[in-house]
Amino acid sequence: MAELELRSVSAGYKGAMVVREVTARLPQGSWLAIIGPNGAGKSTLLKAITGITEHTGEILLDGAPISAMGARLRARAVGYAPQTPVTPEGLTVTDYALLGRTPHLGLLAREGHADLEIVREVLGRLDLDHLADRPLRTLSGGERQRAVLARVLAQRAGLLLLDEPTTGLDVGHAQALLELVDRLRRADGTTVVSTLHDLTLAAQYADELILIDKGDVVAVGPPTEVLTAERVAAHYGAKVAILAAPDGTPVVTPVRS
Repeated sequence: MAELELRSVSAGYKGAMVVREVTARLPQGSWLAIIGPNGAGKSTLLKAITGITEHTGEILLDGAPISAMGARLRARAVGYAPQTPVTPEGLTVTDYALLGRTPHLGLLAREGHADLEIVREVLGRLDLDHLADRPLRTLSGGERQRAVLARVLAQRAGLLLLDEPTTGLDVGHAQALLELVDRLRRADGTTVVSTLHDLTLAAQYADELILIDKGDVVAVGPPTEVLTAERVAAHYGAKVAILAAPDGTPVVTPVRS
């Protein structure tokens, strides 16, 4: 299981709160997208959930404080893909993805056949199987982004935290990546929290949105309620039209003044 609850969470650096008083509850298998303009505090909130950033309030996973979990247990339960990951030198794509299996190994144990099969499956789903033996340093930005997601998915964690997972991806690979995450959460009950700049993609994949501006929560709810032309104008300074996709989800389209 992976039910996440945030209770009046504020987070920041060196005592200065960048994002304030966030309250949300995510049932197992749901997807929450954190949206907002640049500098709003989206990534800071995500880092607070991982334990990287100091915070006040309560962050609970299946009713237990995440802060009380040991490092290994937390690594099994929570998978985190940062926006600008540091990738080690000298590793191939397969080697790097296998790092996601580390929390499941015993002391001094090596990866086994089952771990390799999990990684092969993930690489295939992310269209990385033909790059399995390539050094990370030779990948394009978009390929490297997918390799980072492969490492996280190989963890088989119940909670996925994805910071701008479609950065550097073309529209086809962005859709394929988000579709994979969506299938995982529906099939396995994986809970997803992501930050996304693309409001249309956020609306299409997330069950619920949190809109943050200048560190404050200004709207929470289903995409159809949160994404209005007036709200986008007020918090992004953008003139847009809100259209509807065939499934009824909002499509946010810029309109020239």
